[in-house]
Amino acid sequence: MCESRGRAGLLLMSFLLMMQSSGAVRAQTAAPGQKPAEPPPASFGEEVSVGYVLVPVVVRSGSGYVKNLGQKDFHLLVDGRPATIESFEQRADAPASVAVFQDLSGSMQNGGKLELSRDVVRYFLDQAKPGDELALATFASGNIEVEVPFTGNVSALREAVGLWEASGTTALHDAVAFMPQLSAEGHNPKRFAILITDGVDNASRMTPTEAREMVRQAQLPVYVIGLDSGNPFELNSEGKKVYRYADVLNLLAVSTGGRYYSISNQEELHKALAGILDDLRHQYVLGFATGEGPSRQRSLQVQVKAGDRTVLFRRGYKGPPPSHDAKGG
Repeated sequence: MCESRGRAGLLLMSFLLMMQSSGAVRAQTAAPGQKPAEPPPASFGEEVSVGYVLVPVVVRSGSGYVKNLGQKDFHLLVDGRPATIESFEQRADAPASVAVFQDLSGSMQNGGKLELSRDVVRYFLDQAKPGDELALATFASGNIEVEVPFTGNVSALREAVGLWEASGTTALHDAVAFMPQLSAEGHNPKRFAILITDGVDNASRMTPTEAREMVRQAQLPVYVIGLDSGNPFELNSEGKKVYRYADVLNLLAVSTGGRYYSISNQEELHKALAGILDDLRHQYVLGFATGEGPSRQRSLQVQVKAGDRTVLFRRGYKGPPPSHDAKGG
């Protein structure tokens, strides 16, 4: 546990420093009542040295979660080659760091969406275990504001969500790209982000592909709460399907090892939140060091021994290859 937490901390710190120095994304936060500085254009040309890679994994069977697996039950493949699992976290009661990203654009004012959003935060506060921490960030009209940094202070978190008001446009992809920077400030190896939104992006500088790639590099499972998502596509003037945000966000969730939920009422929301919390509590975290070699996008695959099982895991990372291959497969 100590070894895993230490390596995780080094990874998160190095990633945050990379984000700040490379110019990859500089989403600005603002104090209440202040307009943040205009962010510079994003740059994605630099190669990144990861150092240590964490792979969150959820395993399910027909009877529910598979809870008693050990390190020896997992096989990890990088670019199709076996890699050694050097750290392993499995305790269901291990504390978690949860970053909530809330859409506060104007359309969120309608249909009870803000109250459903508040219910998301309140649910995780009610279910918190010792050591859990939560951070709140909101986005609207091109601004991203960290309202509450990572904390276990329940009163501060409840007060913040009670003050939410909706207005302005939606810079959804810019907010997604900011997820790694905030998540890097968490203190627990178990961590994920929750994105709550209802709108098509209409203000971002960043493309969906660029934003999704930033999150993939950060090793961050993203769970998306899509409020009143409706039809996932519309027809353009030529009669061709143009996919709306639901399809983009579903791809974001799947590629990072999370899940997408289309929500239209409180009952659906509570079922989704119970599923997200179960994933978090029954999440395994595999880790390995990277070594010498070119930094590029690499595929990840996690295999679990025996049985008919569904395995959720992140699909890749950008960086050097593992420091050494697994011995004996």
